[in-house]
Amino acid sequence: MEPQRHPLPPFTMETALQKVQIAEDAWNTKDPEKVSLAYTIDTEWRNRTDFINGREKAKEFLTIKWQKELNYKLKKELWGFKDNRMAVRFEYEWHDHAGQWFRSYGNELWEFDENGYMQKRFASINDLAIDEADRKL
Repeated sequence: MEPQRHPLPPFTMETALQKVQIAEDAWNTKDPEKVSLAYTIDTEWRNRTDFINGREKAKEFLTIKWQKELNYKLKKELWGFKDNRMAVRFEYEWHDHAGQWFRSYGNELWEFDENGYMQKRFASINDLAIDEADRKL
């Protein structure tokens, strides 16, 4: 049995904000192993048009993501929560191997198990090509 990942649901405003900050900090490490440990073994994701099932597949997805999305920097914001679910808005900036910068915007819906692991993550994301001078993160 895996240890609990605090804070645990049901969330309060304080613990929901903590959970979002923990996720932001983890994703900004760009460490697929570290990030994947926040998800259940059988986690379900939709990321754009990718459907990902399981922690190992999530780790593989993140490895490929950060090989393509260079100098990745993310900001998350809590939009709402109830019991074990959250809605989060995010934006991140990155550039590709050709040097083109992008700002990616989106929303995520999260569902946590009783031990604080994310069991579902559904993300809708749009990318906007930007000039490096227009970066804000």
